[in-house]
Amino acid sequence: MNHSSNLLDEALGFNRESSQASITPGRIVLIEDCVETSGAFVLHHLLKRALSPPLSSGVVLFVALANPFSHYDRILRKQGCNLATLRENGRFLFFDMLKLDCPDGIEGVVELFHKIQKTVKVCSSPEYNRSDITIMIDDISLMEVATHGSSNYVLDLLHYCHTLTSEIGCSLVLLSHSDIYSSMTAPSLMLQIEHLTDVVIKTDPLATGLATDVHGQLTVLNKEIVDEHGTLKNRIHNFHFKVKENSVEYFYPGSCN
Repeated sequence: MNHSSNLLDEALGFNRESSQASITPGRIVLIEDCVETSGAFVLHHLLKRALSPPLSSGVVLFVALANPFSHYDRILRKQGCNLATLRENGRFLFFDMLKLDCPDGIEGVVELFHKIQKTVKVCSSPEYNRSDITIMIDDISLMEVATHGSSNYVLDLLHYCHTLTSEIGCSLVLLSHSDIYSSMTAPSLMLQIEHLTDVVIKTDPLATGLATDVHGQLTVLNKEIVDEHGTLKNRIHNFHFKVKENSVEYFYPGSCN
């Protein structure tokens, strides 16, 4: 079996030998998964990359609607990343939103955004001088639940966060379960979210069904990449993955024997 643990990093344009070891500042990444193939492992990978050397000044603002802090801490510890210590050092800022409820609609969304905005501005101030700030939301689908089914309020929050990526240069990572939406809301909501993003990472089950050595397929759409001729173009990468206890293996279709 010909594996490469770097395929995802290469698809995202990461370079372990340079300062570009995580998401380019100002970019928005959408992880789009489904019930059969969870994309949580991609979120965990990006979380670890944002907090690992050479990004010693990197800060992650994590908006958690899906799981408590202990869940992420346990998973990242297995990968050699201690979130508890990073939390104490002010590099991992955890917003526990498990009980978020916005019955008043837009007011609750605005309140959450103001909390995010205030934190980002403090981190980017000369006093703290955190140059690499990443906002992560896990997950957008539950944000819609919190707003009592209003996709417009979810989009409002994302537009607000989008202003932070352009004004302050922070990056934004979103996880969404594309198959939980009804056939009426899915095309509109997901297309609008995808329109905002610079990178779309999709996890899907294998077209051939279940397999013991392969858990699913990953498609990475990296928009507006500058090629060797200086031309902007979209770049698509497709490969398979297998989630293991402490890591994930990536490989091209056909390289698994």
